[in-house]
Amino acid sequence: MLKNSLQKILFYLFIVVLIFFLDRFSKIYILNLAELNNSVDIYLSSFLNLYLIWNKGIAFGLLSFEQNLIYNLITLLISVINIFIIFLIIKTKDIRVYFLIFILGGSLGNLFDRVYYTSVPDFIDFHIGNFHWFIFNVADIFITLGIVCLILAEIFLNKKDKNEVK
Repeated sequence: MLKNSLQKILFYLFIVVLIFFLDRFSKIYILNLAELNNSVDIYLSSFLNLYLIWNKGIAFGLLSFEQNLIYNLITLLISVINIFIIFLIIKTKDIRVYFLIFILGGSLGNLFDRVYYTSVPDFIDFHIGNFHWFIFNVADIFITLGIVCLILAEIFLNKKDKNEVK
């Protein structure tokens, strides 16, 4: 029992660390390009560019503030939420645990940047014609994927549980 729990925790930790390092590697690559070229503005396709911006807000630039106090409070809140997510990962026994792990891995990647750079490098510019979506990074992809899957799991798993009760 204890061995299985330890193996499960190590596997979850491996996924979180893998997501964190995928995010770090992509950001370091883009930041090195920016250092070499003084900017990053790379056309990849008719719908995808790499364009480096620095984000002081949360995912997709939301809640961006110039004041250090607000920035630090948001950073503290993100840290508390990460602790809560770790608690949920420990308590969750179904597929939702993986969605929480995606959120945690991405969140830790962005939290690292908030502390280390006091801003998060975003660089994936998805667009259709002249309509550009928010510029985001690999961590944001995992956070968004985890949240969307969690919402879908809550809808469909709760519906299944209610049907089994009847």
